[in-house]
Amino acid sequence: MRMPHPLTTAAALVLALVTPVIAADAISGDVKKVDEANAKITLHHGPAKSLGMDEAMTMVYRVKDAALLKGLKPGDKVKFEAQEDASGYTVTKIEKGK
Repeated sequence: MRMPHPLTTAAALVLALVTPVIAADAISGDVKKVDEANAKITLHHGPAKSLGMDEAMTMVYRVKDAALLKGLKPGDKVKFEAQEDASGYTVTKIEKGK
C-alpha cells in the first residue's frame, strides 16, 4: 500500500485548519448595511430554523467580533451562523457566498 507524501498530508491539515467552517444549518442572506463602529450588520435572510425563525426577514445583528465585518459591503451574498442570548441575536461566523 502506498503511503501519502508527508507534505501532502501536512498541506491538507493546514487547509483544514485555516478554511472557515460554516455549519450545514448556516443561514443564507444578503448584506444590507455594515456598521463596523458599532459591530453590527443588517442582513436580509430566508428562514433561519436554527434560530426558530420560519419567515424571511431583515434584521440588525450584533457581531461577536467586529473583525468579522472586514471586507463585507451592502449587496454581498453571505452564509452566517448566529446565536440568541439574553440581549438578542449575535452573528458568530460569516463568510461571503460564491
